[in-house]
Amino acid sequence: MHVLALRADLHIPDAQSLKAKRSVVLSLVRTLDGWTSVAAAEVGAQDKWQRSVLGISIVGAEPGHIEEVADRVERHVWAAPGAEVLEIERSWMEHDGWEPV
Repeated sequence: MHVLALRADLHIPDAQSLKAKRSVVLSLVRTLDGWTSVAAAEVGAQDKWQRSVLGISIVGAEPGHIEEVADRVERHVWAAPGAEVLEIERSWMEHDGWEPV
């Protein structure tokens, strides 16, 4: 099992309230959550009107496939209406070679 975590730092320039920000962020999170092997959530800057930090994880058996999915995720985040990407970081998660039960 391999896990890749992405941290996306976003600016939402047109948001004039938390409600306006959340409509942009929730649309993006819900779309990504619908993708196979992908989970997403807002993990930072929840109290800021024009900022958001998303945490996105991708789990799979093959690192190459995970990289392909991560590329698609990044393209989708960069193209999200109402959001400007400030930075996206990738981080592979380590594991201890768990055995199935």
